[in-house]
Amino acid sequence: MNKNCEVEYCNLELRFSRKHIQDLIKDLIQEGYSLYWSENETLFIISVRTGRKLVKLRFLRTRRGYKMVGDYVIRDAKLSDWIEKLIGDTKGHAVVKRFKDRQILIENILFGEVIRLVEISGYQQRVLFQKGTYFTEREMNNMYYSLEGDMRLQLRRIEVDEELEKLYEAMMANDTDKIELCKERLRELSRELSALEW
Repeated sequence: MNKNCEVEYCNLELRFSRKHIQDLIKDLIQEGYSLYWSENETLFIISVRTGRKLVKLRFLRTRRGYKMVGDYVIRDAKLSDWIEKLIGDTKGHAVVKRFKDRQILIENILFGEVIRLVEISGYQQRVLFQKGTYFTEREMNNMYYSLEGDMRLQLRRIEVDEELEKLYEAMMANDTDKIELCKERLRELSRELSALEW
């Protein structure tokens, strides 16, 4: 990627677990970025310093984990590569606009794959690539639910780990009420995991 290239990421929809976000922070630190993070009841924000600019990556808390949201303008080639890898790895959706000289390349990405690539130069617009036919509504639903099933399975496993930690703490504190609540929740999660893994 050209270092002078500016990239804009619009309509991002990437889904994560909390552990995945912690891994992202480690990756960014290993890449040499200076960063800090903050969290409240609805958002987890990672602020990444790129030269003089501060990029705030926003993760919205959902019932099943986190979703990266917002539009971002990135002028750092390494950070752009990192975000594009994320889009592919999470099978996310995005519209990516690359600005270079007097030209704009627009990629529509669905489930981590480029489905349309358009070049705009002045007043001219050229479709460079378009994936066969668009997905039917039924195909989209099938793809979404198959991915959602995998994500739900991962999130339930994380919940089991968290519930086991709570159970351990309750046992150390001899809190019998909390122990029973944790055991009941673990039984529910066990039934749900069995159904998802089947």
